[in-house]
Amino acid sequence: MALLEVRDVVVRFGGVTAVAGVSFDVEERQICGLIGPNGAGKTTMFNCISGIYRPNEGLVRFGGEEITHLPRHRMTELGIGRTFQNLALFRSMTVRDNVLAGAHVTGRSGFIANAFRFAAVRREEAQAALRAEELLGLLGLRPVADIPVAALPFGTQKRVEMARALISRPKLLLLDEPAGGLNHEEVDALADLLREVRHSFDLSILLVEHHMSLVMRVSDKVAVLDFGKKIADGTPYEVQNDPQVIRAYLGDGHGDEHARAA
Repeated sequence: MALLEVRDVVVRFGGVTAVAGVSFDVEERQICGLIGPNGAGKTTMFNCISGIYRPNEGLVRFGGEEITHLPRHRMTELGIGRTFQNLALFRSMTVRDNVLAGAHVTGRSGFIANAFRFAAVRREEAQAALRAEELLGLLGLRPVADIPVAALPFGTQKRVEMARALISRPKLLLLDEPAGGLNHEEVDALADLLREVRHSFDLSILLVEHHMSLVMRVSDKVAVLDFGKKIADGTPYEVQNDPQVIRAYLGDGHGDEHARAA
């Protein structure tokens, strides 16, 4: 059984079908790339998995449990972490505090316990602080831990958001355009970081990304969307050489030429 199962998902906005019967799986400890031209339905698919959108048809299972209609806040509790294409950080807060903010959703203490600072609350806070320090080290953020995120370069802010998603100890990490706005050296570093995160946290990663070199370097498997439909699903090599994928990116008439060149 796959960790994440997407089955025949359909999403409509008025008369527009953004996702048209898409199915794919993400296995445990797998990095899966989800790619496609602009408007292919990638982010819409992400929003269904993370509970922001409710599909009109189809279902999503996580760890064997159907999560199609669960509220958004339950996804983190179940083990799904997410970053966003447009950063969703608290810009006036420090890096450390932004990372710690991601731990609050997994706290088990109630309002009364927090109000009176019971021992269980202090233990949870100490554990979160230890996890935060581990993440700050892994993602190279310790030197900037006490600096407000608004003062940091965009690439560093991307790592802060990833750390905040990881502190909740997800089983599946959804990354929406993590290479957006990064230079060549930063993309190379991101590729190494994604492999290290998968290994260190023993998790799966579903990656929406336009940077094809990154996707093909780090992914075990790639699913391709075009106009809301899945047109390919396989290893990076299989997808790169699929005629439908070549047509989606290059247009009709380029498939045979590309195949000969390959």
